[in-house]
Amino acid sequence: MGLSLEESLRLSVAALMQATGDSQRALAAVLGLTQTQVSRRQSGATSWTLRDVDVLAEYYEIAALDLLAGPTRACETLPAARRRGARAAEKGVAR
Repeated sequence: MGLSLEESLRLSVAALMQATGDSQRALAAVLGLTQTQVSRRQSGATSWTLRDVDVLAEYYEIAALDLLAGPTRACETLPAARRRGARAAEKGVAR
């Protein structure tokens, strides 16, 4: 049996955080939550809401359905400019 939608979303968020270098604290600020609330969502203690999905998709500049499709799809559709190394490269900073 495949992953549940909830688990797929948690994995997508974790993968996007890794790809962009975002912290739970950064996501909390975007979502209007505390870092603890984001941690509880990521651990599965609390569910992500549809509002959270919409806000995260907009923040990562991907479609909500791509975010829900799993970590591979979410990272494939993440714009190159949002990736961790892209911001340093744009500024001419060595990695």
